[in-house]
Formats: sequence, C-alpha cells, structure tokens
Amino acid sequence: MPTFTHLDEEGRVRMVDVSEKAATVREAVAQGIITMQPETFDLITEQKVRKGNVLETARIAGIMAAKRTAELIPMCHPLSITHVQIDFFPHPDTNSMRIEAVVRVVGQTGVEMEALTAVSIAALTIYDMCKSYDRAMTISDVYLLKKSGGKSGTFVRE
Repeated sequence: MPTFTHLDEEGRVRMVDVSEKAATVREAVAQGIITMQPETFDLITEQKVRKGNVLETARIAGIMAAKRTAELIPMCHPLSITHVQIDFFPHPDTNSMRIEAVVRVVGQTGVEMEALTAVSIAALTIYDMCKSYDRAMTISDVYLLKKSGGKSGTFVRE
C-alpha cells in the first residue's frame, strides 16, 4: 500500500514538494453525468432555459473552475494550465448529459484534480441554471477516465 504523500512523519498535513520533479506534459480526462426530467433535458438541448444557454455557461464555469482548483482544494499546487476543454454528450434515452473535461499542463504535477473539479462545477452550473424547472436532478459518476505524464505514467480506466 502506498504511503500518504500529504502527511509528514508525525502525521501532519503538508503540500508535497515537487521541486525536484521534471516538468512534463501532463493530461487528465474526467467525466460526470447529470440526469434530469425529460422536460428539463429538452429545455437544455433546445436552448429554451430562461436563464440563457446552459451548456455554454457550464463550459465557461468548468474552465474557470479548473484554473482555480488550488484555491478550493488545500493541497493542490497552483498550476499554469495550458489547455482546458469541456464537452457535453447528451443521452436522450436516459435524459442525461455526460460532461467530459480535458485538462493539460506542462509542469511538475498532474491535473487530475483540475479535470475532476471542472466536471463537477460544470454539472453544478447546469443544476443551478435549471433548478427552477427540476430540483430532482442528480449528479453522478464523477471520476477520472485517464491521465498521462509524470513519473507514474499513464492510467486508463477500464
């Protein structure tokens, strides 16, 4: 079992020192799903929500969230992110929207948390913009799909 890198020998929390790590291209892809009532799904996909274009607003929110992850999660390093992409994949059969975030950096630490944060905030933005129509929306399946770069190499969820 790996040791917890965010704890010192006395069990105190610390930010991992990445000073000696090589800067490499690192990428992470995460996803999340928001499920809703059929009427809500139609309003979003037909761009009829009173508050405006839900998916473009969620895309902007996800990008902003990726860039601010270090302000939200205490042990994350502030990163100079080089790329964030948020895509939406509608699933009419389940009245759900799959959200996918790709985040890239040339740096000394990975961007998994940034991709997961981007997906989460994009989903929360959809919820916020549509809650007056559907308070029962469900956000689920937020997880890392793959990551590459760095010492630990590539991970691909099976």
